[in-house]
Amino acid sequence: MAKRERPQSNMTKMLNILIFMAVIAIIVCVCLIIYTIFNKTRKDQKLADGKTLEIDSVKNEVEIPDDVTIKLSVIGDIMCHNTQYMDAYVDGIYDFSYVFDDIREKLSSSDFTVGNLETTFAGSDVGYSNYPNFNTPESLGIALKEAGVDLVSTANNHSLDTGYNGIESTINFLDQYGILHTGTYKSQEAQNTTTIAEIKGLRVAFLSFSYGTNDNKIPEGREYCINLIDDNFIIDRLNLAKQQNPDIICVFMHWGEEYETTPNSEQIRLANLLFDNGVNVILGSHPHVLQRMENTEKGFVIYSLGNFMSGQVYENTRDSIILDLTITKKGTGEVVVESGKYTPIYTYRSSASKRKFKILDIKKALDQFDLGNKYISESDYNLLKREYEKINSLVDPEF
Repeated sequence: MAKRERPQSNMTKMLNILIFMAVIAIIVCVCLIIYTIFNKTRKDQKLADGKTLEIDSVKNEVEIPDDVTIKLSVIGDIMCHNTQYMDAYVDGIYDFSYVFDDIREKLSSSDFTVGNLETTFAGSDVGYSNYPNFNTPESLGIALKEAGVDLVSTANNHSLDTGYNGIESTINFLDQYGILHTGTYKSQEAQNTTTIAEIKGLRVAFLSFSYGTNDNKIPEGREYCINLIDDNFIIDRLNLAKQQNPDIICVFMHWGEEYETTPNSEQIRLANLLFDNGVNVILGSHPHVLQRMENTEKGFVIYSLGNFMSGQVYENTRDSIILDLTITKKGTGEVVVESGKYTPIYTYRSSASKRKFKILDIKKALDQFDLGNKYISESDYNLLKREYEKINSLVDPEF
């Protein structure tokens, strides 16, 4: 008769279960180790091949920043002769808003718009004045702000037209109406502080320098009131700006020879100096006429934007452009000016009894005339066609 097997005790069953679980745990650990080694080898190979590293682990994720692109619009010299402010005077007030009706949408649609303010806002008590010492009704500044202008350069040969008090008054007005500025200052501390604008998350540093101040002397002890062009001083200011870790550095240069459509050797030398010291964009002014622009591996320069608005009558002084720069800060840190499209404009003076001055988008005016909307005369139409072609030839039609 066969013997019956004795049933396993509870202790033996528990021991067998523990042994089984231990074996399973060891197998899982070995699999994880093999997977980790294999995965690391695969990722290392991807890096060696120059491919994008992709890591699923949130804790160990390596992020390459996205490219950020901004649209910077630039206008030229903002001037105001007596013919202009007299034209704007109606019923006891100065109203310049109509001057920008044709280009308002263009300016306000940009991410950021800048220009060169070549006058002072010293107040009515000083008396509004024309060339050679400009003082303009503050309502022009308000109209510029409402048209979309965000920042102005204030360092130019007319900065001291109404003295040091005029510099202070101009700065106070700009601050009051929220218009950023660079180039003139009320203290040494202010001059040592770089103007930084936040544009779509990018920090853009703006600096400005002028060749001089005409016959208006800089007050002794207040040399800080304006940035003048000097190689060592420019480099020092750029080094101060770099301490603020800007993504882009943009510099206004008031230089060159009046009414010359070609930059001189000094402008070219200074442009190279700026590029060699980290400047990405150079915006030129003072000649009152357009000069060419260049986009190089070092950076972008337009040697002169001409007059955005003025009462001047010399050849080419009513021609200008609204320059739209597309600037990208790449994830690698490289700054690239990808395009420099421009809109040819003209300071039009109509034959109407009032509200004569208006800045026209030339192409739009020509197209409207062709469609039968003849708010300009035929002679003006022919004039604008000639100026349109001239602007394209001066700036660089292939850019």
